[in-house]
Amino acid sequence: MQPTPEFDPGMLAKSLLRRSRQGAVATLMAGNGDPYCSLVNLASHPDGSPILLISRLAIHTKNILADSRVSLMLDERAPGDPLEGARIMLSGCAEVAEEGDLELVRRRYLAAHPSAEDFVSFKDFSFFRIIPTGTHLVAGFGRIVDLKPERFLTDLAGAADLLEAEAGAVEHMNADHRDTMNLYATKLLGAAEGDWRCTGCDPEGMDMQSGQAVLRLAFPERVTNGTELRKMLVRLAGEARAKT
Repeated sequence: MQPTPEFDPGMLAKSLLRRSRQGAVATLMAGNGDPYCSLVNLASHPDGSPILLISRLAIHTKNILADSRVSLMLDERAPGDPLEGARIMLSGCAEVAEEGDLELVRRRYLAAHPSAEDFVSFKDFSFFRIIPTGTHLVAGFGRIVDLKPERFLTDLAGAADLLEAEAGAVEHMNADHRDTMNLYATKLLGAAEGDWRCTGCDPEGMDMQSGQAVLRLAFPERVTNGTELRKMLVRLAGEARAKT
């Protein structure tokens, strides 16, 4: 299926990955290979791949350690019939977060799930990252598409400076620009007013959260460093204020 101005499957899959905070993860039972499904909380890596914080005492974690193949179901949680909303089934392998990536995945996960601070240091809990091999998108009648990872993940090539600046940018926006965050949400994304805060930035956009509500503010152009990010946020703030 080819994208249209009204329907871009890659963009929709990206948005669902960024906005989802819970999902159903399916694993294979260690020993007999029977399917096993469980509810998990998740956040997203800067490239969009899902981050999990799971206990090694849980059955799904034991299954992953025996066979890393998983699938993850995410949906829009739209009101009414849930089958009328968009959803994706992502396939891939769940891997223990690498030591060099641990600070980043921990920060992004806790930004999405602050209450996890209470148990993130427990010895039996570990961060895992699902490395996707593909996804199946269902977005309504005639809108069913299989996508390869390059269609729904964000390319981080050349964006090392941005990733280094991200933590400071998130802290700055939340400490000094909550009014601007509210403008982004209400004027650019059509959301209700709330206690909107930034949970992460990447080359293609910014993630925002207020309570259980999550938004994705897509950038009109790719940014790869802190200076470009600042200019983009100032530009979007100007566009938001122009709508008041």
